[in-house]
Amino acid sequence: MERRELLKLIAAATGTAFVGGAAFAYEQRAAVNLHDTGFSELDVAFLNEVGDVILPKTDTPGAKEANVGAMMVVFAADCYTASERQAFRDGLTQLNSYSKEKLNKDFLLLTAEQKLQLLTGLDTEARRYNAEHGVYRNETARPDSQNRASPVPVPHYFTLFKQLTLYSFFTSQIGATKVLRYSAIPGRYDGDMPYQKGDRAWAT
Repeated sequence: MERRELLKLIAAATGTAFVGGAAFAYEQRAAVNLHDTGFSELDVAFLNEVGDVILPKTDTPGAKEANVGAMMVVFAADCYTASERQAFRDGLTQLNSYSKEKLNKDFLLLTAEQKLQLLTGLDTEARRYNAEHGVYRNETARPDSQNRASPVPVPHYFTLFKQLTLYSFFTSQIGATKVLRYSAIPGRYDGDMPYQKGDRAWAT
């Protein structure tokens, strides 16, 4: 799956353009270590649990197996604006508060069914929030905040969680090789390649 196709998938799944995508235009930079992100191992574990609801393990590995939380905090620290990063960070606390409000329990203490119920409702709330606040909806790009009279609106925190779960999973080794069909060096173009219903997409 090419990056552009992945960004389209994420936009379709969240109703909002991928946040932080402008960083792809930068020159390659040194990798960021977890201790430099301002997030903790507990934050990573919490995000893995959130990701496990969004992309659960079935007959193929899920988000938790890919350790998406580690990639999510690095991406947020390295590619988000200060306001996006703050929304992402605050979301860790807000999600737990939302869980207590709706189900009287910390998120991590919920059953799998309760977690799914909670995040399904939160996803609906996030889409409504984004629509009401004019969050940009283009599939692969967002306006450059430096060229706008007013700041670019920041999406709902759950939208950020969902986007980074999808991105982190499908760009991970597990996501690319165990869920997608992987080809390290794509071959020639074949416009009439045999296809059977249920075949997985390719990762290159």
